[in-house]
Amino acid sequence: MEAQRSGVTEMDTSAAARSWHSLDEAAVLARLSSSRSGLTQDVAARRLLEHGPNELRQGARIRPVALLLGQFKGLIVWILVVAAVVSGVMGEWADCIAILSIVVANGLIGFYQEYNAERSLAALRRMTAPRARVRRDGRSLSIPAVEVVPGDVLELEAGDLVPADARLLEAAALKTVEAALTGESEAVDKEAAHLDREEAPLGDRRNMIFLGTSVATGKGLALAVETGMGTEIGQIAELLAGAAGEEKTPLQKRLDSFGRVLVWGSLGIVGLIFALGLVRGIPGLELFLTSVSLAVAAVPEGLPAVVTIALAVGVQRMAARRALVRKLHAVETLGSANVICTDKTGTLTVGEMTVRALYSAGTTYEVTGEGYGPEGAIRVTAATPTRHETALRELLTVFVGCNGASLSLQDGAWKVVGDPTEGALLTAGAKLPLSPADVEREIPRVAEIPFDSDRKRMTVVRERPDGNLLALTKGAPDVLLGLCTRVRDAAGVRAMTDEDRRRILAENAAMAQRALRVLAAASRDLDPGCDPSIAEAVERDLVFLGLAGMYDPPRSEAKSAVALSRTAGIRVVMITGDHPHTALAVARELGIAGEEDLALSGLEVDRLDDGALEEKVERVAVYARVTAAHKLRIVRAWKARGGVVAMTGDGVNDAPAIKGADIGIAMGRSGTEVTKEASDMVITDDNFASIVAAVEEGRGIYDNIKKTMQYLLAGNVGELLLMTACVVIGLPMPLLPIQLLWINLVTDGLPALCLATDPIDPTVMKRKPRRREEKLTDRGFVGLMIATGLLTSGVALAVYMYSLGRVSEEMARDHAFTALVYAELLRSFGARSETRSVWRVGFLSNLKLALVVLASMGLTFWAPHNAWLGSFLKVEPMPIYHCLLLLAVGSIPLLVLEAWKFARQTKENAT
Repeated sequence: MEAQRSGVTEMDTSAAARSWHSLDEAAVLARLSSSRSGLTQDVAARRLLEHGPNELRQGARIRPVALLLGQFKGLIVWILVVAAVVSGVMGEWADCIAILSIVVANGLIGFYQEYNAERSLAALRRMTAPRARVRRDGRSLSIPAVEVVPGDVLELEAGDLVPADARLLEAAALKTVEAALTGESEAVDKEAAHLDREEAPLGDRRNMIFLGTSVATGKGLALAVETGMGTEIGQIAELLAGAAGEEKTPLQKRLDSFGRVLVWGSLGIVGLIFALGLVRGIPGLELFLTSVSLAVAAVPEGLPAVVTIALAVGVQRMAARRALVRKLHAVETLGSANVICTDKTGTLTVGEMTVRALYSAGTTYEVTGEGYGPEGAIRVTAATPTRHETALRELLTVFVGCNGASLSLQDGAWKVVGDPTEGALLTAGAKLPLSPADVEREIPRVAEIPFDSDRKRMTVVRERPDGNLLALTKGAPDVLLGLCTRVRDAAGVRAMTDEDRRRILAENAAMAQRALRVLAAASRDLDPGCDPSIAEAVERDLVFLGLAGMYDPPRSEAKSAVALSRTAGIRVVMITGDHPHTALAVARELGIAGEEDLALSGLEVDRLDDGALEEKVERVAVYARVTAAHKLRIVRAWKARGGVVAMTGDGVNDAPAIKGADIGIAMGRSGTEVTKEASDMVITDDNFASIVAAVEEGRGIYDNIKKTMQYLLAGNVGELLLMTACVVIGLPMPLLPIQLLWINLVTDGLPALCLATDPIDPTVMKRKPRRREEKLTDRGFVGLMIATGLLTSGVALAVYMYSLGRVSEEMARDHAFTALVYAELLRSFGARSETRSVWRVGFLSNLKLALVVLASMGLTFWAPHNAWLGSFLKVEPMPIYHCLLLLAVGSIPLLVLEAWKFARQTKENAT
């Protein structure tokens, strides 16, 4: 039989494993060669060897060295490395050390940010139960959960973590909390009866319990059917391991694309100049040195460091807005996101059941407040403005007194111990106020008839001060109403009429239409001699007291955040494991779904192949009753349609989709460790509005990176044009390699860092997201870059040619160098905006930039008058009035560009 079991295992890990719920007890026990008395120790030992430990496979260990080396894969980085090596070979050690320092610093920053980014499977392993109670050789034993095997009989009670996927054999008032696995916030009723459907969503398999979930109430006996990687959480681990490949972020793709253009363009120009020099008979060594200088001029040495530090600064800004970034390049990716796939429970909603409406003695009450805290009030509605305090108190006495949960204040937040639905009822009582201690003091508990899925009700019998017994009953409204013969109204208790029943059912239907889960309450004074433990004797001739409608409410700020997302051109899609009716109601309340939008269930998604899902995905606003695999498919379908997809969530079932999205966002408070480890970003306050704020920061960071690149590359174009023009004309080289490096790293690099921290444009969220395929360097970018380069090179060339006829070649080179430095520094003020003038933007609105420009100008002014700095930059002593004249000449590019801005703005205003 063990050999036969080995063959079954292969089948069960695929299709058959999903059919355990449809088998009756005898068939399940037979398939696993087990019995209610459990396995023998010998059989369990053999199965442990056959199936392996009941644990999740650990992913490949992160190797810090490999992660560090991975930071040096970029094309521009290798261009810099080659330039550094060539400089070292040529004896230019200052150039070589400076370039390599930039490369190493850039790599260390990226390594620091990403070192702890790949520990998702380790977090999944921490979720499994440490020990389990099983039956072996007919005896109950406590064993390490890692030793549970298929065929073990598990004994479970309230508070236990489930150690394996198991088929229930017995269930006494059993409820489990599966929110982390399915996304459903309510505790799920469990029963032992087999289900007739083979195809049942995970959340509907009421006779199954799953690894990593917990028992909220009741007791159970279950047969372990899957362990380790064969469990539902194991399937998620498999998805998580393969959810994300080596796909690069949009920014990385754009930089790589630009790097290829830059290197081939630079090599082409250098090659052309080298060929031209050979034709003109320039000596080989001199020509090689010239080519090296041109290569240094062409490559923006500061670009990798500037982009990396700009992203790191963005990380700090986002942290101030409650978004912690775990992967550096994800900052920009979020700014280009055009789809946010968000989980409902705990992300758009509070993640805690809340009573929202009460009905008592003909009056409907609105209950305010969120979560399990006592903050809030019970208020009458306009339709029924009369408050009946005594009847309302009797209603809440049932909901508080017929209750097995408790509330506790932990770390400043109220938490429920037990069933979340019962916790919500306790919170409603606290708003009266009425506490469990109040009820217990006035009418102590005598007996309990626990809830079960057949009766759909629960009763607690309590003793009045006069010694008589009082039965408090709560349950499904339709069931409880059938047991009631009397009703409590404003005047007292009276016989129930057909009109009363119609009114109660209408109120129940109205609450259900609002996607509220409705419970009814009733009570009865027991006759002397009535046995309080017999349901048939207690639960009859009840007095109907009222209804409570509850749900997991949307976050107060979520609706405005969704509206802002739409304004920004971002599609918000709800993906949840909850019921379709509930999900659609919340989606419409938040503005995610309109009347024409579609909603699909997980079973409907299963019927679509990947191509059909891709065709339909843009018309679907809500996906309900879905699993982790469904969520990952939906994310991939959006990506196939060209979307830059952000996925948010908090449960284990969200982790694969979070890792597979362009950017994964986990909730910091309610999120599981698995989800956080899989994410690129963690929202510390679990607030959907913080996600939108992070999008705004991401867009602003991209704008700053683009203006920084524009500034740096325009400077490189100016240097390249200056050097090329001198070679073509036949003039001596106007700049030395160390001077080019100083301009690229200090004169351009430091202001570029300040540009990367510019304040964000307030209109950034009124634009549409960038397309995934949009190039970083479009036609406008290139045109402005060339025009600016022509201006700066033209000024420096004019100064150089003028000086060559009047001073020495060394002094003429110093003049060209100084003029170019001043032009670049002053131009940084104009680079802050392509549309607004420096006067409108303000010189001091970016104080860091102003200080850097002043300091760089001071160093440039001081260099000809300081022996050490002059020797380092290879500049000769220069009269002060030369420096002042060169400063005036260096302002020409800025003035011309500002005049062009003014003319363009005037023309746009006229039209």
